[in-house]
Amino acid sequence: MAKQERAIRTRNALVESAAALFDRDGFEVASLATISARAGVSSGALHFHFPSKAVLADAVVAAAGDRLLRITREREALPLQILIDASHELVQGLRSDPVLRAGFALSTTPDRDLRRLWCEWVEGIVLRAERAGLLAPDVTSRDVASAVVAVAAGHEALGHQDPRWLERAPLTRFWAFLLPRVVGAARVGLFVASGDQESVRDDQESVQAELRS
Repeated sequence: MAKQERAIRTRNALVESAAALFDRDGFEVASLATISARAGVSSGALHFHFPSKAVLADAVVAAAGDRLLRITREREALPLQILIDASHELVQGLRSDPVLRAGFALSTTPDRDLRRLWCEWVEGIVLRAERAGLLAPDVTSRDVASAVVAVAAGHEALGHQDPRWLERAPLTRFWAFLLPRVVGAARVGLFVASGDQESVRDDQESVQAELRS
């Protein structure tokens, strides 16, 4: 069991190291030697777990996919509040978690497209809100989903150059602007544009615990 735990820790350390270097230097520039050195792992151990840099990149995307699944988990809230909370967690994750950032940057093929998974989830949760009668009569789920996906993509792209786009305030302003149009002024009070901050803290703590394991 101890040997298996060491192997898991080694693999996780390599994934974290690779994500940090892919995020900082780019996939083409980051070398396996640098990745193994940063992780404090021998080159032989790296090749035991990951025979190529492409396989290691796949592992980074898979780890980012696990983060995305955690972000889009089911919660005890109205569907639109779930979406608000998840959008904040995604943006905060892109700010603080190199695995998530690198995973999104590397997910460029149909079989590992995290943006498509996010888009499909947003479409589904907004459709739930529409069926629950939460949207204003002249608003469609497609319109809301398109706006949310576009804004999240914009925050991701702009955040590479200016990390202020990955702070909570810009996304909170977006939701405060959008909610009256989406649900109507009478229902705005049902939702918190700044998201469930306690949920975000819990999620960040769970990620840190995972990294330490």
